Amino acid sequence: MKFLTNEWYDLCQQTGLHFGMRVHRGAASLDEALFERLYKRKEKEYVKFQREMYDTDPRYMLEHDGQVLTRADKAFSGEEVTPADQIVYHMPPEERERIENMIAEFDARPAFDTKKCKEDYEQSMRGHYEFHAERLPAEILEQIADIRVFSLGYCTREVMEQLKKKSAENTEEMQRVQQAYREVMAAQQIPVDVRRRIQFHDCTVTELLTGDDLVIRFDTDGGFTEVNKLTLTAAEIVKQKGEIVGTYWLYEELYRIDNGYELHVLLDGGSKPELIVRCADIIAEIE
Repeated sequence: MKFLTNEWYDLCQQTGLHFGMRVHRGAASLDEALFERLYKRKEKEYVKFQREMYDTDPRYMLEHDGQVLTRADKAFSGEEVTPADQIVYHMPPEERERIENMIAEFDARPAFDTKKCKEDYEQSMRGHYEFHAERLPAEILEQIADIRVFSLGYCTREVMEQLKKKSAENTEEMQRVQQAYREVMAAQQIPVDVRRRIQFHDCTVTELLTGDDLVIRFDTDGGFTEVNKLTLTAAEIVKQKGEIVGTYWLYEELYRIDNGYELHVLLDGGSKPELIVRCADIIAEIE
């Protein structure tokens, strides 16, 4: 990758360092009683939300069946609505069956497990402690008295100001790289239909077959496409860093070369694997 590199991706994750944070004067010192009080408050909010989600009856989804739907442009225009502007929504049988199965599972569910919910929250917060300790710039991290309190969303005013400043600097640099990337990509003059063949963001690589052609298959759940097979013809792997299968496709860069294309891919998994392949053509299809 020349632009959308691992370093750039990490920078993207640090453009909102201050999001969700609140100033608390007690965060200036290590105070176990403060941590316990704030932790219990956040834990209570978490359990309440999880219980509400657990107790949400899926029957509400059946209410849409048989509803009269009005064209949006007429519904909000104040104009007279005629029968031609309306339709009755009839839920597909397979969708109704899916919802009815959800209802059956809902009715048979055990009681909400508060103890398990609190254990899950504790485990999640331990991950947050580690995440922030690794993510924060060293010069800010050393000013935080208790990373646990910070992970709960509280910091001093001084730290908040530095978080905002660093976020703004990172955003500016991220956008600078993005603009440079867009300019270089535009200069490649690659046909739009070719670029559209490579839209696998958040798809999982399930198979990578090498040979005269390079074939990559995907699990597209969570992605934005139904295309699950990519073939790079007359392929030559220029670089393969890390294990590719089992990782998520993040970003790609596509360049013109004399005999075809050079595809750069950044993936998510482990230490951010990368793949660079030169090929004669790109074929995308649904198997």
